[in-house]
Amino acid sequence: MIRDVVAVQVVGPHRLRLRFDDGTEGEIDVAREVSFDGVFEPLKDAVFFSQVRVDPDLGTIAWPNGADLDPLVLYARVTGQPLPTEKRPVTV
Repeated sequence: MIRDVVAVQVVGPHRLRLRFDDGTEGEIDVAREVSFDGVFEPLKDAVFFSQVRVDPDLGTIAWPNGADLDPLVLYARVTGQPLPTEKRPVTV
C-alpha cells in the first residue's frame, strides 16, 4: 500500500522530518537518496531546499522546480522496511 506524506519539516542540512497518513513519522537524509544534478541540483542550496512542501495530489514532497521523491522510497527509508519488489516473468 502506498502511504501519502502529509507533513514535512526541514530539520537540518538536507534532512527532513516526514509524517505519513498512517501516523508513521521519521527523518530522511535527502543527500543519501539523490545526486544533486539535473532537477535535483537546486536542492544543494539550503534556501531552495527549505522550500519543500507536501504535494497532496502526488502524496509526496516536492520543490518549486517540480522535483519530487517517490513516497514508496520515503516510507521505506523512514520505517527501515525494504522497498516492495516487482515480480517479473522469467524468460528462458
